[in-house]
Amino acid sequence: MNLRVASEYDDMGDVAAGLRVFAEQMKSKSGGLDEFVGQMDAIEKQVSEFEAVISVLDRYVSVLESKIGAEYRHPHHQRRSNDSVVTD
Repeated sequence: MNLRVASEYDDMGDVAAGLRVFAEQMKSKSGGLDEFVGQMDAIEKQVSEFEAVISVLDRYVSVLESKIGAEYRHPHHQRRSNDSVVTD
């Protein structure tokens, strides 16, 4: 019975050693991922800034569309016809 328990403890030691190796491999891989996470954060910030610019431009375009639409609905005749009389 002691031999069986000793064998189980040896097996648990092997599993623990395997888990330690696995944990260290994961740790080294996560270090490489940190760089990508940083890049993704920078991209996300840039996207947010672009969205803000797009929002401002969209409002500006809407104002221009309104002005143009109002001008076409109610044109202001700013051109004056020639006041001179044409004679032959």
